[in-house]
Amino acid sequence: MENNRHDIDIVYLWVDGNDPAWRKKRDALTGNIEEVSSAHCEGRYADNDELKYSLRSIEQYAPWIRNIIIVTDNQTPRWLDTSNPKIRIVDHTEILPPESLPCFNSDLIEHYLHRIPGLAERFLCANDDTLLNRRVEPSDFFTPQGFPIVRQTPKPFRKLRWFFRERILRKPLKNYSKKIARTALLIEEKFGTYFTGMPHHNIDAYLRSDCQRVAEELLRDEFLANRHHHLRSDEDVHRVAFSYIALAERRALLRYVTCKESMIVRIHKSKDYAKFLKHRPTFFCMNDSEYANSQHRTTARAFLEKIFPQKSPFER
Repeated sequence: MENNRHDIDIVYLWVDGNDPAWRKKRDALTGNIEEVSSAHCEGRYADNDELKYSLRSIEQYAPWIRNIIIVTDNQTPRWLDTSNPKIRIVDHTEILPPESLPCFNSDLIEHYLHRIPGLAERFLCANDDTLLNRRVEPSDFFTPQGFPIVRQTPKPFRKLRWFFRERILRKPLKNYSKKIARTALLIEEKFGTYFTGMPHHNIDAYLRSDCQRVAEELLRDEFLANRHHHLRSDEDVHRVAFSYIALAERRALLRYVTCKESMIVRIHKSKDYAKFLKHRPTFFCMNDSEYANSQHRTTARAFLEKIFPQKSPFER
């Protein structure tokens, strides 16, 4: 497979949480899913066809993408045309070590994306609920020198605020915040810089060789310590580590975003839909969670269908 410096792939993590075989395998580890759990609620695994609409957005707004790589656990979207030459399905068994299988932890899967056979040196990482809302170019993700553009949400007092919450108010952080906090402290310990920016929770840019160096050299021991975390854990190293290290080494360009460029639409909050229509951001995420129910998911699917009504070449 030809792979030159101008190629850019996009990698999706996708799961069909409605698949009975997959649910049986997951339930053997989790037992009953608690809807109040931010780490293991149904919203973490529910398939609302977001990937279909995300691919429609890629076709419409980033047709220059070379390959669309979908990382799955022995699954394939029922609507996907796998004969399309741009589509590749990569199973967990192709990239994860045997001791990490089965894996229901996206943080762990993201540690091994650099192992994808033939992955372009420059690649984008996306979740199935992240979408584009306007035209983007390679220059929106990489500098002229080829370094990633790291988009983050500014949180200048995050370290102090989280310390106050946990140590003074005695209110524990949620799983996501704990992982970010742990990862930021880890990078500060190794590189002397504490990065306060939060991931913008959308499509991010990486260099495959940098990810490999982080996973196999710079944070090798920390990643190895996570390899048995089949489910999300507060001790996980979040993929923001790749970006923080790139920034610490001056191999990336930091760009803080506002809701006019990137925003999260929490599908259980009607005001977020209105906010989206007001700002029309370039990037948006249709965020499912422990607070969403089946009606919220139906509303989200209808919303996406209205924005992206035309089938893409990636559908049967």
